[in-house]
Amino acid sequence: MEFKDETALQAFAAAVAPKLQAGDILLLDGDLGAGKTSFTKGLARGLGITDYIKSPTFTLIREYPDGRLPLYHMDLYRLEGGGAGDLGLEEYFEGDGVSVVEWPDYLGEAMPDAYLLIHFLKDEVDDSKRTLTFEAAGARAQALLAALPTK
Repeated sequence: MEFKDETALQAFAAAVAPKLQAGDILLLDGDLGAGKTSFTKGLARGLGITDYIKSPTFTLIREYPDGRLPLYHMDLYRLEGGGAGDLGLEEYFEGDGVSVVEWPDYLGEAMPDAYLLIHFLKDEVDDSKRTLTFEAAGARAQALLAALPTK
């Protein structure tokens, strides 16, 4: 799925939000600047969260409890050497909200069984364009994938 700019990407993410349920896990994979946090901003807006959303790179996890569902935004970039298994992420994954994980390659042993993996690719010619591809693991993630807006 291709998006012409950040506004379109956020609008898509906002349209995904009503499809989400407690316990859903979105893994966001892509290079720096590929749109992962921008997507999360749109998702938060779609969940009714009015807080300013910023990357939790230095805090690892930011919690936004005030929407239709709580949003748990995680950025594991600083855990390149490992250590995600010590964070207790399964409490978030099995909790009452939606977990969004940037840099899921660093989950290691903490990798959940069920998730929707979203790959972000920045266009090499037009820096504002993004292409998203999706992979679903588990029945709930497959149902979520089938329910995604087609733009």
